[in-house]
Parts: sequence; structure tokens; C-alpha cells
Amino acid sequence: MLTGIQAVVIGGDARQLEVIQKFSEMDASVTLIGFDNLQTPFPGVRTASMSEEILSEADVIILPVVGTDDQGKINAVFSSDEIVLEQGHFNVLKQQCVVYTGMAKPFLRNICTEHAIRLVEILERDDVAIYNSIPTAEGAILLAIQNTDFTIHGSTCMVLGMGRTGFTLARSLQGLGAQVHVGVRRKEQFARAEEMNFHPFYTHTITKHVAQVDLLFNTIPDRIVTAQVIAAMPHRAVIIDLASKPGGTDFRFAERRGIKAMLAPGLPGIVAPKTAGKIIANCVTDLILEEQRKKGASS
Repeated sequence: MLTGIQAVVIGGDARQLEVIQKFSEMDASVTLIGFDNLQTPFPGVRTASMSEEILSEADVIILPVVGTDDQGKINAVFSSDEIVLEQGHFNVLKQQCVVYTGMAKPFLRNICTEHAIRLVEILERDDVAIYNSIPTAEGAILLAIQNTDFTIHGSTCMVLGMGRTGFTLARSLQGLGAQVHVGVRRKEQFARAEEMNFHPFYTHTITKHVAQVDLLFNTIPDRIVTAQVIAAMPHRAVIIDLASKPGGTDFRFAERRGIKAMLAPGLPGIVAPKTAGKIIANCVTDLILEEQRKKGASS
């Protein structure tokens, strides 16, 4: 249980509702900032405005999946107010307070470092990334179905990147009957892809492999789907870029050539916010409970 834990949840989207529910069920004291337009309140959970008084009580601060922008602004879809983290807010935090987010931009990383506040980016964890790869793959396939006039079964699909998302996506496409080509960078990835009956190739040779592709899914955040690659693709092809902004595709050239290309980061929160929220909630509560066990063992 999280009895005695003072948790402050600041902003976010529908995924945070699962975090709030989980913390409430586990008997944490939960305060919400940036949820003034929430239609259904949580019993026993209080709402407040951003203040140093509230933050000074926090043992745990939970930020959205993308913690803040480069100026400290926090995305809060359940509030009409602008929510901003400032230097003064960190001055009042307890030294043992932990800030949890999905991924942090330099602003948040720097301000936590300056104030010696522990920052945990949960999307960096393998377990969370693997769980998240499931709704990401499903969302990518949904986009493919919505933007094509042919079935995935029997199509030629290309997945760039054999990381956690790429692996799940390639396996899902294969299960739907697609011929799956996988672009990899390392020999062990090549071997694994071949063992799974994919058609692997090294990404530096991609231009030689796209002539017959119907669907190209990119998970690599570097510019890999260049103008030269797009020029070698058939006009019927659709590009779905799952990498974080700005993606790995030359979208300007794709539009110029008449090839449909879309940037689609953050699919878990769009297509399956309940599942994505549960993944976050379970991870954060497990981490807090693990810290409590360590403190108990050392005392």
C-alpha cells in the first residue's frame, strides 16, 4: 500500500486518470493540479492550484508522459489554465521528493539536476517500453488500415528498427499475413529477424529494398527515410513514422512526390489511453513500493 505517501499529479491526459485511480486505491494522499475541468471527480482526492505550499508537501510528483516543454509548461487537457513549473517550485520540494514522468526535455532534466531532485523517466525502462509497444503496434496497424485501399494480408511491409516497438510491430504484421522486411543496424538484430522469418536488411542499404514496398513503418528517430529513399518507393506506398518528433522521414519531399506520409508518435495515449495509463500507474507504484522496501530493509 501507499499509505502516507503524498502524491501530487500535475496535468496530463486520460492516461493520468488511471494513475490517479491506482494511487487512490492504494491509499495514497493524492492532490491534483490542472484537473479543474475534470467531469467525474475521484472520491477522497483533492484538487488545487499550483502553489509552493502544495508542492512542499509532496513525496512524489507525477508529470505527464512528456513532462514539460522547453519553457516548463505542462500539458493539461483537463484544465483551461496554463500550468507552468518554475524555479521557485523546486526550491520548496523535499530533498527526498521524486519526480516521475514518461520522458523529460532538457528544461526538466536541468532543473531537477540543479536542485538535486531525483527524476525518473519511466519510458526509458525496458518493461514499460515493451508493454507500450503493444498499443503502439495496434495504433500503427489501425492507421495503415485507415489510409490504404488494400489488406495488410498479402502486402509488403517494411519496419525500420528492430527495437522494442519495431519487434512487436513486425511480429503483428507477420501475424496478419504480410510479407515483412525489417531494416536493422546490428548483426544480432539481423540474425534474430532472420530466425523469425522476417526479411532483414541493413538500413544503410534501404534504397535497394523499397521498390515494391506497400507500407513503411519507421521507428528510428534519425533521418532515415530520405528524399533518395522516397524517390525509390512506388507512389502507392504509405509511410507511417512512429519516431518521436520530428521523426525520421523527409515529409516535405514525400508530399512533393505524392506519397502519403504521417508522423504518429504517442500512439498509446491516443488509441488506448486506458491501457497506456495502467502501464504507467503500475510502473510508478511498483517503483515507489520498491523504494519503501529498500528503506525498510536498511532501517
